[in-house]
Parts: sequence; structure tokens; C-alpha cells
Amino acid sequence: MKIARLSLEQGPRYAVLDEENAQYLVLADDPMFGKFEPTGQRIAEQDARLVAPMLPRSKVVGVAGTYPAPGMSVADRDRPTLDDLLVFLKPNTAVIGPNDPIVLPSWAPQVDHEVELAVVIGRVSKDVPVNRAAEAIFGYTVANDVTARLESLTRAKTFDTACPVGPIIDTSLDPSDVQLVSRVNGEQRRAGRTSELAYSIPELVSYLSTLFTLLPGDIILTGTPAGDGQIEAGQSVEVECEGIGILRNPVVRQD
Repeated sequence: MKIARLSLEQGPRYAVLDEENAQYLVLADDPMFGKFEPTGQRIAEQDARLVAPMLPRSKVVGVAGTYPAPGMSVADRDRPTLDDLLVFLKPNTAVIGPNDPIVLPSWAPQVDHEVELAVVIGRVSKDVPVNRAAEAIFGYTVANDVTARLESLTRAKTFDTACPVGPIIDTSLDPSDVQLVSRVNGEQRRAGRTSELAYSIPELVSYLSTLFTLLPGDIILTGTPAGDGQIEAGQSVEVECEGIGILRNPVVRQD
């Protein structure tokens, strides 16, 4: 099932993509918390204005160090321990959706993009064993972990518009080996497969649940493949995940 949030006259509403008829079926409620009940309203896929498919009620959790370093193969790398991974948080005020502008802060001389598979948590989860981690997952989307190159990780990761997410949530994706690609003005900048992750998605979810409680709607960013991440005002950034789609955002500079 592919779930999106649409901007409608009555406000943002969840919808399910009917791929056969290229239409979104508008839902009466948030499918994570309420009943799965179509309203009868249908929006043509080409006419739909998508917004971020999930606005976290609590947090976005990021993990870095999960992919091989530049120039290193999966076979050659030393697998980091879970405690070696860099874990950080982004506020929900950083989240934007498809076609919303990424606003580069005036105080950040360099800003990079990072294409990442994002995990959407579906239930309260604490100290979840690996073999039950899938029960905590609602679905998957693609995210752009926009990062200013600064020593302060908090300033680098948390500014408004620093976390584009979308275009949809896929509740049935197999995340074990899907391709991630990013492009700037149509030129490929990063590429990799989730099979290159140092730890599987269930292992990452399980580990993070030992650090803090994961809540429904939380988003986990699972890391980015190596590549050239720098972006500039006037450019357009695409991050794509096989099976989920392409998330595009223009880049502007704060006045």
C-alpha cells in the first residue's frame, strides 16, 4: 500500500494511491491512528499536490556511518559496532514535503544533501528484539538529510527545511536491497543500495529502541551512500528510492 498526504481545500488529508487508475483515494482519518476508511473523494495522480507524508509528532532520528566510506567496498570495510554509529535528532520543524524549497541558512557556507531510506515507526517501541522489529514499522519513505558543514551537529542538522520527506509511504516495501540515488540538476551525485548497510533495518530499529522510546510517527534516517553532496541556491535536488519514488526540492538561500 502506498500512502500519501494531499493538500486539499479542507486541509491536508491522507490518501492511498490506486496505481491501476492513477488516482488517490482520500481517507477520512490518519491510517496510522484511525480506521482505514475512504471518503469516496478521488484525486487524479497528475492533479495531486503532495505534502510530507508524515509529520512526526515526536522526532526524526538520524544514523550516520552505516555505508562504506568513499572509495571503499562493502567487503573491504571494517564493520562498525553499533555504538560507533553516530546517532542524532532532527526536530519536526525541519520536515518539508515534495517541491517545498530547501532554504540554505545565511550562516552556513556549505550545505550538503544526503539521500536516505527512511523508516516510519507505527507503534510505541522500547527495547525491541531484532526478530520483532518489523512489528514496530509502519512503512518506508525516502528522505533528504540536509546538513550544513559545521562543527556543531545541532546547528548543522536541525534548521528549518533540513529534512525533506516523501513522496509517499510504502507499507509493503522490502527494504533489504533497494537502490538509492540522488541528483542535482539532473546529474547523479550519490548512489548505493540498502544491502550495503552495515546493519539491517530491523537491527537499526532494535538498537535505537534501546537508546530511547520510539513513538508512532517517528522517522528513522538510515544513512546515505558516499558521493558529492554539496548543493547551492538555484539548484534542484532529487532523492530517489527504488519502489518509493522521487522526492524533488528546489534550493534557495536565506536572505
